[in-house]
Amino acid sequence: MINLYKYWFLVLLLFGGVSMFLGLLFMYNDFSILFDWEVITLNSSYLSMSLYFDWMSFLFMGSVLFISSMVILYSSSYMGNDLFSVRFLLIVLLFVMSMMFLIISPNLISILLGWDGLGLVSYCLVIYYQNFKSYNAGMLTILSNRIGDVAILMGIAWLFNMGSWNFIYYLKFLNQEVSFWLFCLLVLAAFTKSAQIPFSSWLPAAMAAPTPVSALVHSSTLVTAGVYLLIRFSNLLYCHDLSYFLLFSSLTMFMAGLAANFEYDLKKIIALSTLSQLGLMMSVLFMGLSYGAYFHMLTHAFFKALMFLCAGLIIHCMNDSQDIRHMGALINCIPFTCSCFCISNLSLGGFPFLSGFYSKDLSLEYMGYFYNNLYIFILFYLSIGLTLTYSLRLIYYCFSGSNGLMNNLNYSEDKIMMYSLIFLTLMSVFSGSSLSWLIFSYPIFMCFPLILKLLPLIFVFLGFWLGYSLSLLTLYDSIFGLSLKYMVEYLSFMWFMPSFSTYMIYRPSLVFSKMSLFFMDNSWGEYMISSSLFNLFNYLSSFYSSYHMNNVKTYLLSFILIMGFIMII
Repeated sequence: MINLYKYWFLVLLLFGGVSMFLGLLFMYNDFSILFDWEVITLNSSYLSMSLYFDWMSFLFMGSVLFISSMVILYSSSYMGNDLFSVRFLLIVLLFVMSMMFLIISPNLISILLGWDGLGLVSYCLVIYYQNFKSYNAGMLTILSNRIGDVAILMGIAWLFNMGSWNFIYYLKFLNQEVSFWLFCLLVLAAFTKSAQIPFSSWLPAAMAAPTPVSALVHSSTLVTAGVYLLIRFSNLLYCHDLSYFLLFSSLTMFMAGLAANFEYDLKKIIALSTLSQLGLMMSVLFMGLSYGAYFHMLTHAFFKALMFLCAGLIIHCMNDSQDIRHMGALINCIPFTCSCFCISNLSLGGFPFLSGFYSKDLSLEYMGYFYNNLYIFILFYLSIGLTLTYSLRLIYYCFSGSNGLMNNLNYSEDKIMMYSLIFLTLMSVFSGSSLSWLIFSYPIFMCFPLILKLLPLIFVFLGFWLGYSLSLLTLYDSIFGLSLKYMVEYLSFMWFMPSFSTYMIYRPSLVFSKMSLFFMDNSWGEYMISSSLFNLFNYLSSFYSSYHMNNVKTYLLSFILIMGFIMII
């Protein structure tokens, strides 16, 4: 079994290296290839399969394959004692294959194959542990993603007006009506897959999946599919007004940052940080910088995968406890994992000269340079500060001090797991600078006032200080204690969005489903005729049985009613 994992690790690593090399070659030569394979022809109709290769698809494929190879190497140890580890490997490989379909497709039909494949396989992975929590999370995940699948199907129908589903030919020539509806449907599909408001509740719930899957899902596959789709359709996006979508994505970033500061589950905090970064990618995309969103998507993939893999090892050492209040002073016991985790966390916060710094600083400068209203400006900077706050709060809780509440610990750093962290750590440090030199062919120069240039650093250091303050349990409880319990619940539950997505939908629908069962499934004839006689006899028998119990109240009430009736007559 371990040999099977290592075999696929080597295969994916090899293909990842080839994809990266081809991406650099295509970028250098400004070159792209469109394959159109004619599968079958019947008279004037034919069925074809199209594949589009350019530097953007090759670099993204290389990143996904590299991260997948590291996750599979990591899983060979992490899932080693699992009874169905071969099944797990096959599902992960299906997941990667669906993402490959999505990346290289210029055709909405083949995009739907990859898109739907991601949704179905993610459901299988979320319910992998087969308990009630996993089943609920899996149902919420797949039903939220089905909305996006339906939107893609309707987009296929609209694009059929042009005579073909190869969108790459028609994006500049769509008429106004087709263009508008296709734009709305694609944004809806991307919002469901990338968990933007109001579809955000499924992403933290998907943490019921095994940790290696979370590393793959939250770094480079499922959640980034929506961002990648909109990058591909960016020529269509910029023909329309994007201000409302910019507002929604900025609010997603802010909401996730706030919720992460009130959360104690290690995996959920990292999931909420993914949601915050997805909001940043979408915001940058809706501001008109598609290459900036793509750049941040690649850098984010490496440090987020590293963060999840480190979190998995920490949870492994803590006897499967995910509560950060149980941790403390882990730096003394698992120093290598803690170092990697700190590097990925600082990269997430935009610490200078780590990979996250290059993409986040560029995004902030573009946001300050172009005209945006003050509300969006404030949301962006507050969200950056909140990112540092929950990152540092996590580091202080897990690694410093000795406020851990659990003492039955199982400290061991697995060598195989450590090997998979090394490559991702190097990429978390160096990928930002190298990709910024490659993607942007000339240096981007923007001139700012001093205060605007220093504003990101000011919010970074404010986030540092606030993260340290919130990591002190006594101070946290005195500020957000029982007196502000409702506010803490409101902020930590993502503005009650999971409740809106679940209870508010299924409670009314249960009533309607019961009515439809009676009137439609059982048919109205059976309800009105066959059941009416039975219901009448049932009522009469219950009345006579209570009457024959010699109840004084019954006799008294019947006497009063009869006497009243006689007096009226």
